[in-house]
Amino acid sequence: MATAVMIKHPQSGVVRKGYFGFSWTYLFFGFLVPFFRGELMVAALHLLFTVVTCGLWQLVVAFLYNRQYMTRMLVDKGYVLADDEQRNAQARKALNIVA
Repeated sequence: MATAVMIKHPQSGVVRKGYFGFSWTYLFFGFLVPFFRGELMVAALHLLFTVVTCGLWQLVVAFLYNRQYMTRMLVDKGYVLADDEQRNAQARKALNIVA
């Protein structure tokens, strides 16, 4: 089950909710999850892969999506974990972040 954790972009101050763990939302809604999170290219690729694999992609990626999303947010876009220390520690452990 996915667990929510707050993340913050230090330069802009934007605070968003991130998730780690299995994504039930992705399992049921597939490519719409990255679409509504503003990742249009990721959504397009996921739609393509879901169609090509007749839905098998959606089953597999439900286990991986939240981790990939958080990696893109923390590493590529510069967000940092901004929840209470216990929740941050859970997220670091689940995402294999060494800090």
